[in-house]
Amino acid sequence: MMKITEDDLADWLRLLLVDGLGSMTAQKLLRAFGLPYNILKQSHGTLVGITSDRIATDLRAGPNEAFQKQMDLTVAWLSSPENHVLTLDSPYYPQLLLSTADPPPLLYAKGRIDLLNGATNLAIVGSRNATAQGISNAEQFAQELAAGGMNIISGLALGIDAAAHRGALAALAKNRQCGSTIAVIGTGCDIVYPARNRELAHQIAQEGVIVSEFHLGTPAMTANFPRRNRIISGLAQGVLVVEAALKSGSLITARQAAEQNREVFAIPGSIHSPLARGCHALIRQGAKLIESAKDILEEITPSVSVSAHSDFVVEVPASDSSALAVKIDVEMASDVQQHILTALGFDPCDLDTLAARTTLPIAVLSAELMMLELDGRVEKRPGNVFSQRVR
Repeated sequence: MMKITEDDLADWLRLLLVDGLGSMTAQKLLRAFGLPYNILKQSHGTLVGITSDRIATDLRAGPNEAFQKQMDLTVAWLSSPENHVLTLDSPYYPQLLLSTADPPPLLYAKGRIDLLNGATNLAIVGSRNATAQGISNAEQFAQELAAGGMNIISGLALGIDAAAHRGALAALAKNRQCGSTIAVIGTGCDIVYPARNRELAHQIAQEGVIVSEFHLGTPAMTANFPRRNRIISGLAQGVLVVEAALKSGSLITARQAAEQNREVFAIPGSIHSPLARGCHALIRQGAKLIESAKDILEEITPSVSVSAHSDFVVEVPASDSSALAVKIDVEMASDVQQHILTALGFDPCDLDTLAARTTLPIAVLSAELMMLELDGRVEKRPGNVFSQRVR
């Protein structure tokens, strides 16, 4: 396949490395002016009609040291044949992801990029602190589903994610005609996180594909993982939640899947297990209860398109413990969160406008909004628009 040219790569990186320029603003600019080459040629006054004065100034500025460092790093990384950069205009960009409200303008991929447009891709997600039964279920379901021709998508985390990847690879080892696996990560594609999954990551790069929207060298940060989750669901026709606590990242992925008109499945568990409560909440809200891989294979086959679930809205419950790394204080928001709430006011506001009001980096703002959403203080609406909940 033909890789991105250095000139095109330079234009995309110059656009996307502008501090504070989120994917929604990038999409507005791309819709208005076409490819980055054309955006970078616009006058300051023309750009201000789409974005802020500061971002327009930065877009008009020439390449800086940070850009050159990232450019050199990416060019060197692309010298390996298994490494790819896919932009929105690339014929290899995943079409399911392209149809979502917030597709990443650029994806880094390591491995078999043909899998990204596979006939049937299913995401399997769940707790990092999974039970032994949960890990066994994830691995067995992934193996059977991959044997049935599905590519298994997950996030390369410990627990359920790693088990799902292992199951798919086990099926592929038995039959080269099986589906494979896609790992969507929250770091740069040149970093393995967590380090304990290094060997697994190398195997996925050889037999499947690793994908990230984050620039090379980006370390693991809490703010990255909620954004990663929308790609996990966006690449798939459906999402299976194996084990999840209430207010967990897996339920966020399920909600994003529902917003993207994907199928949502959940495996029930013991009524005494905290890690079953998230799955039970999903089932009560309309997710399909799954007892065997056959249940999913009957719902999604390579010949079936994505089904709409406009009446299925996943609500994250406001009780119980969180499986996220950040502890949520229900009684009082942090100073940063209070700053966000003040800037948000009581009218709906999109992410880029809120970033301009708060002057917070997009990554930090997205993470704090996720915490506020889980806390029940903020509501996310279609189109990446947020509004404050009145208590």
